[in-house]
Formats: sequence, C-alpha cells, structure tokens
Amino acid sequence: MAEKDMTEKTLEAYNDVFADIVNVLLFNGKRLVKEDDLEDETPRSMYKADGKLHEEERDVAKRWKDCGVRIALFGIENQTEPATNMPIRVIGYDGAAYRSQLLHNRKKAVSAAVQKEPEMPAKAAADTDRQPEEKEKYYPVVTLVLYLGFKQHWNKPLTLYDCFQIPADLKPYVNDYRINLFEIAWLSDEQLGMFSSDFKYLADYCVQMRKRNDYERPSETVAVPDMDTIRHHDELFKMFTAMTGDPRFEETANEVRKEGGPRTMCEVLDRIEARGEARGRAIGEAQGEARGEARGRAIGEAQGEARGEARGEARGKALGWESALLVSIKNLMRSTKWTADQAMEALGIPAAERKGLKAKL
Repeated sequence: MAEKDMTEKTLEAYNDVFADIVNVLLFNGKRLVKEDDLEDETPRSMYKADGKLHEEERDVAKRWKDCGVRIALFGIENQTEPATNMPIRVIGYDGAAYRSQLLHNRKKAVSAAVQKEPEMPAKAAADTDRQPEEKEKYYPVVTLVLYLGFKQHWNKPLTLYDCFQIPADLKPYVNDYRINLFEIAWLSDEQLGMFSSDFKYLADYCVQMRKRNDYERPSETVAVPDMDTIRHHDELFKMFTAMTGDPRFEETANEVRKEGGPRTMCEVLDRIEARGEARGRAIGEAQGEARGEARGRAIGEAQGEARGEARGEARGKALGWESALLVSIKNLMRSTKWTADQAMEALGIPAAERKGLKAKL
C-alpha cells in the first residue's frame, strides 16, 4: 500500500486532522485534544539486531501536551489490508517510544548531575541511578491502527497471543498486547458525523464503498452541501487519487492550486464529473472518427475489388471470344481454301475488325 500509505501519512500529519481522529475514535467526539497541543514526534526509531543498527518508522506520531507538559504520545498506523504481524509491529513501535523516553530522561539526569557536581566524571554520573525530575516523568504511548479496507472485516490477529502458539504452562508468564484497531468502513453514521476535519471525507468514502461499492457524493452525515469547505486540498485529492486510482482528483488539485477553484467536496466532484464527461466525449469522437475511417477504407476496398473483378471478367470474355473467332477463321480457310477476307466475309465479321484479326492469324 506504498502510495496510499504515503498520502494518508501526509493528510494525517496536519494537527487538525490528527486531533480530529484521536478525539472521535478514542474520546467519542469529545474535543479533548486541541491541534495547538500537539507537537511532532520523530516517527523513526533505531534498534540493534545481529550487531547492526536497524531503523523502523511509524506512519505518524505526535506528542500531546497540556500546559507545556507532555501527557501522552499518539501514533497512527494505516492499513488497507489485514496484517498478521500487526500486534508485533505495534509493540515494537510502542517499546521504542518508551525506550526513547528512558534514554532522554537518563541523558537529562546525567547532564544535571554533571552541572551540579562539575568534578564528577560523566561516566560516573551515568552509572548513578538517578530519577527524572517531576516534570520529566514518563508518559503513556497509544497507537491507533486505522483499517481502511472495505471489502472484508479485519481477520488477522488483534493481540500478541493470537500471533503464535504458547504452551499452556508458559502462557501465564507471557504478557499479552492488544492493538487499538478501528475499522473505518464500519463506523456508524453517528461516528462519521463527529469528524470535523478533512478526514471525514476519507472515512465517508470507506463507508460508502463498503455499503454500495460506489462513491458519488459526500453523505449528508459528514457534509452540508455548498458549506463544508476543504482545508487541505492537495493532500486530500492526492489521497483520493491513490485510493480510487482516478487521476482526475489530482488533476483537479492542480487546478485548485493555480486558480483557487472549488472549495467544497461537492464542487470538486461536479468538476471531476464534468471533466469525465468531456473526456468521454473526446474519446467517443476519436473512436467514431477512427471507426468511420476504417469503414470507409473497407467500403472503398470492396468497391474497388468489385469493379476490378467486373473489368477482368469483361476483358476475359472479350479475349475468349476473339480466340474462338480466330480458330473459326483458320478452320474455314483450311477447309475451303479461301482467303482470310473471304472467310471473315462468310462469318459476317465487320470490316472494321477484320484488319486486327487478320494480323493475329
């Protein structure tokens, strides 16, 4: 899902979209997370395996702050197809985020110790078990998995336990880990109506495709015609191009950038429909012209062939008649000892034709 994934990342990277998703899916529409309370978190993390450093990357991650204090980290992962290893991936992302906090706080604690006791070597400070300051305490990590498929429900593991076989005697000592999965195409109308950002168009698209396998207009649940404006044109239309495979969405996005263009999804879809009709007419005219040319060539070839056959037949008949006439003249001359003129006279051959026949005797 590389292309879709990239466009979804871009749209969700906007704070208003990110906050909207979290508020609706986690807090049932309560506007607890404000876009100004979010700050970007580096989605990449490093881990060591086989003696080498490796990199893993979330789709989108942001820290939630309240009065300047970090109270949580949210991550969003997009999936258009169910994935068997999703719980393992998520626990890896979350574990890396906790380890990042641990290293960050440890580094600050060591730095504070060195400043407090300048004569203490940095290594000695690092070896000291120092607790973080009150404002530097750790904060929880929450990952949302957005399943954007609409042809079937998620049918892969939701927990770590589901990913592998665990011996019964060992299971009590294996910690489980459940992913927070949200099937966007199966959201209720009430949930759809809670979205206020451009994400509502993506959610509505998934729901309509699941119900009718078609998308023509935003449903009344998510949009008021001619009133709901689009905030992130470029990212939204690129996302729709990736989801639908229809390049007209991105073409319209380019027009919007150049000339201002439509501001609501209904206006966008009207323009796309008009573009489709124009393209359909152009294709139809081109196909009609091509078929007309082909039909004209076929008719011309057929007529030429017919005329050629008729001329050939007439010429063949004429040559056949002349050959038979020459044989008759020769036989008559041989049997009667007549001259050619006498034989042709007897056969009633016109005088105008006699010279030509005589030359062929």
